[in-house]
Amino acid sequence: MKQKYVVLLDNGNEKLSIQEYAELDKEMLSLLCEETYDVPAIKAAMDRDRSALIQALRTNNMYPPGAYTERIADAVIEIFQPGANTSAELFFEEREMFDADDEEALEDVGIEDDEDEDMDVDDLLEDDDMDDGFEEKGIIKNLKKNITISDEDDDMDDV
Repeated sequence: MKQKYVVLLDNGNEKLSIQEYAELDKEMLSLLCEETYDVPAIKAAMDRDRSALIQALRTNNMYPPGAYTERIADAVIEIFQPGANTSAELFFEEREMFDADDEEALEDVGIEDDEDEDMDVDDLLEDDDMDDGFEEKGIIKNLKKNITISDEDDDMDDV
């Protein structure tokens, strides 16, 4: 799903607004939510630290994923710089967020994508190496059945 966040600073009214759009129909973004913040509260959060700013930007109505919120916070910080634009548009592709997480997880484990290319599918499907010995030990043959047919179910055969 494609998403867009528009960050607008209205210095005259001392308001910051963030609009969240999502692609509900193909190639058409629809407004999902708009949050308005008091500029002094946002500036106070920015003065404390980055996590305070992120906390101030997240509300019950607008709670974007962490990766999105990080970029939104960067845009808010940029907007408050002297001489900067008073608006910013951020585009996100949900698929990109998951692809990045998958690559990071593989790197953390130490697996590279190239390792899978060397594997042969036929080697994975062969059962020659598996010798459980269940049949030799009589485990499968001596299984006791715990299922019994009730009298009501027995009558269903007549129908």
